[in-house]
Amino acid sequence: MLLTITNTTPDARDLGWLLHKHPDRVQAFDLSFGRAHVFYPEASADRCTAALLLDVDPVGLIRGKNRQGGLLDQYVNDRPFVASSFMSVAIAQVFATALAGRSKDRPELVSKPLSLEAGLSVLPSRGGESFLRRLFEPLGYDLAIERHSLDDQFPQWGDSPYHTLRLARTCPLQELLTHLYVLVPVLDNYKHYYVGQEELTKLLAKGEGWLAAHPEKELIAKRYLKYQPSLARQALAQLVEDDTTDSLTSDERPDPNQDEQVLERQLSLNDQRIGTVLAAIRASRAASVLDLGCGEGRLLRELLTVKEIDRIVGLDVSIRSLEIASERLRLDRLPDRQRGRIELMHGSLMYRDRRLEGFDAAAVIEVVEHLDPPRLAAFERVVFRHARPRTVVLTTPNREYNAMWDGLVIDPPSPDHPANTKLRHADHRFEWTRAEFRAWAEGVADRYAYAVRFLPVGPDDPALGPPTQMGVFTCE
Repeated sequence: MLLTITNTTPDARDLGWLLHKHPDRVQAFDLSFGRAHVFYPEASADRCTAALLLDVDPVGLIRGKNRQGGLLDQYVNDRPFVASSFMSVAIAQVFATALAGRSKDRPELVSKPLSLEAGLSVLPSRGGESFLRRLFEPLGYDLAIERHSLDDQFPQWGDSPYHTLRLARTCPLQELLTHLYVLVPVLDNYKHYYVGQEELTKLLAKGEGWLAAHPEKELIAKRYLKYQPSLARQALAQLVEDDTTDSLTSDERPDPNQDEQVLERQLSLNDQRIGTVLAAIRASRAASVLDLGCGEGRLLRELLTVKEIDRIVGLDVSIRSLEIASERLRLDRLPDRQRGRIELMHGSLMYRDRRLEGFDAAAVIEVVEHLDPPRLAAFERVVFRHARPRTVVLTTPNREYNAMWDGLVIDPPSPDHPANTKLRHADHRFEWTRAEFRAWAEGVADRYAYAVRFLPVGPDDPALGPPTQMGVFTCE
């Protein structure tokens, strides 16, 4: 199987600096499934082509520790001849620095847009040419596709699922390699190694900045994760969040005056919210605390100041938020004793996670309103049945108080909210009135054997109530 990458930007041989492979040399690399060769069929100042040729060992696939297939298909298959997950592994190992966006000697080239062409000589696409276009055209690629017949001698047999693909786009090399790394295994719908949580992390990391906005993100996630429902749901939950935040350009973002944080700034509502939650946790005398949906770590920072808390765990579905939290908390600079008290975890509140069990208290700050209403039942089971901390402190906006602010986001009509319902943030799926929140919280407390009490957060208007409502759930 062969991948070629051609640079036609002036000083085209700069491609060698990015790939960390000299254009005048042929190099070979041992892989777990065979051998990879890198060479340059052409390398002039006007046009430079790097070729990655994989020599897959078919005997090793059968007899090695990563045995493929079963019975006859161990011996009769297309693995040595088509671009598949083997190609993604080769890109990650042979072109690791380029895929990571690093160039020690020429760092200025990493973000430089190049006139690039990529060719894959034999690529399986079970969805045919249309599927290839659905995957690559939304990313801005021009495609040239040649479909191969099953046998030229027997045209009546029809076409095969195999294609020769040419891609062209002006972009940094890292973007091209990242798209190939993710999408080639999706086209093949087959992976040669175990797919678990690590693959989910890879997908989210490599898909950052583009996958959330891709119209086929759901199918990409399912195929990349080998149709494992729990992993695919976690990926989609993260991608939906990214699509409503980071994927927007500065010109597409809502007017800053409509942003929830700006609306609340004059009240310092977020500070009041954090302070009220912290006070409730301290009153519970918890020694171990979960921050569920920890975001960028605002509550975690305050929890670290409470000496009585021995263990602090922040969990979030967004890897990017966890990275920001780690930077803001300066985890890499904390003294060993402090660092041993806190841990950041990637996970979703839609699925049972045994790592969350056995804690004294949990904080769920401004999280539930980001969930689609049908998912609330799953959230309830995860937190109140399975994790079951002794104390749960949960906050959510009071929709009634929104009348105090102008210019709020208008929620599209839905069965849950009629047209023109005003919400506080573009990503909120709903917001409860005080009565609605009380009914939900008391129902949860009744179902899972908790007691619940309600506290206001922020100025408590006689008619509209507080801007944020809080429920403190306790159990024996």
